[in-house]
This record gives sequence, structure tokens and C-alpha cells, in this order.
Amino acid sequence: MRALAPRKNDMAHGKRYQARTKLVGATKLYDSAEALELVKRASTSKFDGAVEVHIRLGIDPKKGDQQVRATVVLPHGTGKTKRVAAFVNAEKMAEAKAAGADIVGGKELVEQIKTTEKIEFDVAVATPDMMKDLASIAKLLGPRGLMPSPKNGTVTTAISETVTNLKGGMVAFKNDDTANVHQIIGRVSWDVSKLQENYATFMEAIRRAKPGSSKGVYVRSITLAPTMGPGVKVQL
Repeated sequence: MRALAPRKNDMAHGKRYQARTKLVGATKLYDSAEALELVKRASTSKFDGAVEVHIRLGIDPKKGDQQVRATVVLPHGTGKTKRVAAFVNAEKMAEAKAAGADIVGGKELVEQIKTTEKIEFDVAVATPDMMKDLASIAKLLGPRGLMPSPKNGTVTTAISETVTNLKGGMVAFKNDDTANVHQIIGRVSWDVSKLQENYATFMEAIRRAKPGSSKGVYVRSITLAPTMGPGVKVQL
């Protein structure tokens, strides 16, 4: 998943945003349930915006042994169904289709993408034997964050399980070059209980992903925010 863009300064927003900002204490820290309720109330979008979590970590992003990168299955997904492409050999095609993959193919699918340069999926999964073929379209998939990787569990022989998880709410996350992690955990229309379950599951995944070489305070700050609206600071 692509990193979410940094939130703009409050002064760049209009009266509607400023009114919602008054709902939130600028320096107050809230427990997660209260923070999620405020995020729902503070959303300024006329559409069903996302609920985002932004976490500042106590890591050095310049060091390779302090990178945070993992996957987690959110109990309620993110509110968006992913289009999954499965690059598999002939023996795995029926399995991938049965699990719900939207696009399934082998070398012929790689050649099709190489020729047309059309990317019509949100995430890709592949069996290990297909990686040598995928190398020919790495320049197309890589910049979009779509290249399958063992690090996020998308290069696997367990195709059925992986496709099912991806369709059901599995997300990949990693720190950016400023030591922050950004992730959508639901929609503002959802009940707080659903958002809370996703939030708790994601935070547990963050803690499990702590690099062994990271010293001191690992999670330094947490902010919950709607797609459009002010952020709410969460107690650690």
C-alpha cells in the first residue's frame, strides 16, 4: 500500500475544518475509543472517508536493521475490496480462482502486462517459481508497490490462504523515510467497536514488528484522523 500523504497545516483549511478542530483538544491525549469517536465527529468529508492511524516510531529509518515491515489481517478489513492478481503455475490456477483472485495467470499474464503495460489490480501474489518471470515487469510493478515480496507474505506456496486473507482484510505496512507508519483502519461510517478492533489488531502488529536493534521508546506518538479533518492524539 502507498504511504498516506502528510496532513496539511490547519491554516490551509476552510471554516468547516476549523469548526471541527474545536471538537479536539490540541494538546490533549485521548484513549483510543474516545479518539475514534472524535475522528468520526470531526470528519469534514461529504463522502464516507477513511479512518487513518499515523504512528511515529523510535527507529532510525536509515539503518537497514531497523526497518519496520510486516502484514496483518484486520478483522473488518479497510472498507475497500482489493483486486488481487495471482501469478501462479498451471497447478495453482484453480486454487487461486477458487480463493477469489480477480486475475489469475502465469507466463502469459506476465507477457500481457509487459506488452500492454496495463495494471488492473491492487495487490499481487505469486508462487516462488514465478518470480524469475516477474523480473521482466519489475519496473512496472515496483514503483507502484505491486511487486510480490517474501517480506510481506505475497511470495508463497500457500496461494489459497494468502488470496483469502488479502480479499478479507490483510494489509501490508512499512515505515517511511521519516520513521512514520501510516495505515487506513476503516471508514468514518463504521461503529466505534469495529474501528477499535481494527486499531487494536494493527497496534499489536506494530509492536510485534519492532526491530531487535531498536532501542529506547519504540512507539513515540499515535494520531488518529479522518481523510478530511483534524487529527486526534492517542494515549500511548
